[in-house]
Amino acid sequence: MIKIICVGKIKEKFFIDAINEYQKRLSKYTKLEIIECKDYDIGSIDNIKKLESEEILKKINDKDFVITLEIDGKSLDSIEFKDLIDKTLTTNSNLTFIIGGSYGLDDDVKSRSNYKLSFSKLTFPHQLFRIILLEQIYRAYKIINNESYHK
Repeated sequence: MIKIICVGKIKEKFFIDAINEYQKRLSKYTKLEIIECKDYDIGSIDNIKKLESEEILKKINDKDFVITLEIDGKSLDSIEFKDLIDKTLTTNSNLTFIIGGSYGLDDDVKSRSNYKLSFSKLTFPHQLFRIILLEQIYRAYKIINNESYHK
């Protein structure tokens, strides 16, 4: 099972439509759960990150293999990303991706991470990044199953 824990809700219909499309496509390969945590906008940045981390950590199971999405994480190409998913799911039944809030992830969440992954040094809007992550997971499953997919 793949779980995506993310801070914030998606409001725009076009983002929701894209997310729903990838959820439908992925249902052929895996069970997928997207969990939205409250985003906070009160207090200092450190306080906001701490509040968000408390929400995130409540959603992680002890046995989850956790991949945090971080700018300073390791960069992979599509084949390496496929290998990460494939190998992880052979030894762990739950693979959990975490997308932080506007200010990034608190150290408590980072310390719970089993793997720190970066898609880019660029900063993406959280709504768009959720779609990018879903597309890459879908691409990985297409590669795992030796199915063609556009490049």
